[in-house]
Amino acid sequence: MNRTERAAAAVAVVVLPWGALTACSDGGGGGTTGGEDVTLTLAHSYTEDQPQHACGAQVIKEEAEAAGVGLTIEIYPDSQLGGDADRIASVQAGDVDIDIQGASALAAVYEPAGVVDAAFGFDDAAHLNQFFTDGSADQLVQDFKDASGGVSILGAWSAGARQFTANTAIREPSDLEGLRMRFPGSGQYLLNAQALGAEATDVAYEELYLALQQGVVDGQENPLTNIDATNLVEVQDVLSMSSHQQNSNLIVAAPSYDDLSDEQRAALDDAVASAVEQMPGCVEEAEQKILEGWEADGAIEIVDDVDRDAFAQQTDAWFRENLEGDSLAVYEAMRDSAP
Repeated sequence: MNRTERAAAAVAVVVLPWGALTACSDGGGGGTTGGEDVTLTLAHSYTEDQPQHACGAQVIKEEAEAAGVGLTIEIYPDSQLGGDADRIASVQAGDVDIDIQGASALAAVYEPAGVVDAAFGFDDAAHLNQFFTDGSADQLVQDFKDASGGVSILGAWSAGARQFTANTAIREPSDLEGLRMRFPGSGQYLLNAQALGAEATDVAYEELYLALQQGVVDGQENPLTNIDATNLVEVQDVLSMSSHQQNSNLIVAAPSYDDLSDEQRAALDDAVASAVEQMPGCVEEAEQKILEGWEADGAIEIVDDVDRDAFAQQTDAWFRENLEGDSLAVYEAMRDSAP
């Protein structure tokens, strides 16, 4: 058995779906108080050194357990329970209780959810947070729950803005002309490439360093924490601080979330809200440390004068012309919610 299979087998042995456990506590049905003790699995694809674990998953675990309502959360980081595409199916089936997913991965279940990852869809991390807390995202959350068979979106945060790297500076849309830029192969990222005016090349994340080193692609885009984790500054000359997309994480819960007691749901909701509140500072601290290290070492040229307005105007016009139906409605709701 490989690591993923061993982890999944362990979960199957020691953790029952929470719906089954809570049903034993209240005579059959959710929305009650005083539920029995429940053990929940929380999965994500990040390492334990990244903010999504330290300030996200770990905070959710600690605060939900500290509420004293019978919740225990077992965290499985680093894709131990499968990649993003596999895990959202596991959440739908109730085999994974809570998951931290990028919006583009959720598009496999409900395509308009991917629009949350639209380039310049949000002005900044605070705008993304506001969208999911002030009621602007309520229609998206409900439509996703209906389309997914009952999966709930409990909250969302930005895990950092995505930035361009290449061997030349990218200050305005025309600077992307002629560059083979690596974008993830999922639908919304490829739409982003078109909207930004980039020539997208699909390279697996694990192969990106080698592809840049060998000249298969000329540049790429990722959050600073990912650029640092994969040492891309060793094979790129210029970091252009475009902040063209907020790297979204949505916290989703299996349908049996509705079977938790009122107290348990409230405790879990509060724990997620606390993680959402802490994440921006955690990400900012991590990114500042990375930038200071690169500047001190001269590891890469850092370009701060990117014309973000030019990019934002171009992408906005493109999305309004090319998105349709519910996807366009999500995009318009995002833009309408801008401070």
